Amino acid sequence: MRKFYITLSAFLAITSFYAQSNTDTSLDKAVLKQALRYADSDVAKKSMYDIIAKEGDNSTYKDSLAYLYFNDRKYASCFMVCADVLSKDGSKQQILEMQAVSLENMGAYDKAAQTYAKLTVKSGNNYHAYKLANLYFALKKYDEAMSAIKKAQELKDTGEIKVSYAVNKNYQQQVALLAAISNLRGLIEFEQEKLDLAKISFQKAVEIQEDFVLAKENLEAVIAGKQVKKE
Repeated sequence: MRKFYITLSAFLAITSFYAQSNTDTSLDKAVLKQALRYADSDVAKKSMYDIIAKEGDNSTYKDSLAYLYFNDRKYASCFMVCADVLSKDGSKQQILEMQAVSLENMGAYDKAAQTYAKLTVKSGNNYHAYKLANLYFALKKYDEAMSAIKKAQELKDTGEIKVSYAVNKNYQQQVALLAAISNLRGLIEFEQEKLDLAKISFQKAVEIQEDFVLAKENLEAVIAGKQVKKE
């Protein structure tokens, strides 16, 4: 009887030890910290998966995992992690933005537009409205694109965001967001055959940024009755 008691006590102690080991994330977090310091995203992701498995479905490390996938341009994985996070807390704007960008890079423009529409409502950010207009324009949904670009012009601009345009194979021009918004409005109006309005929009884009190459070329094209250059 005495022998059985000792054996049972030992069994309970071992069980308790393994239970603690299976939920203790201190070593995983130490490995994660080191992996991030050495810019080893594969090891970092493995550590995050271990932490998530131990912390459970509501682990906040899912957010960090989404960021790692996003930074590694693994958009399909990023989208799926974001979808999981948002299913539990739809208020996380940065996660929603990563989901929108991931969908866009995956070529799922319709779903990306739906996500940017939600994001614009939540953020009140004119860049998000601009991105939404751009997606609708790519989908040739010009009425929806016009509504989105008008919203972008109504929203406050911080003056901090720049949009990159390819001038040629070797040069990318950084353009003020407000100028980019006016240029996109001109493109939409051109497709709607509102050439006089398109001219005004391109002119406004040039007024905002005098060296905006694409807007200047589009303005000249409209005046000459030629085809404009799309984004």
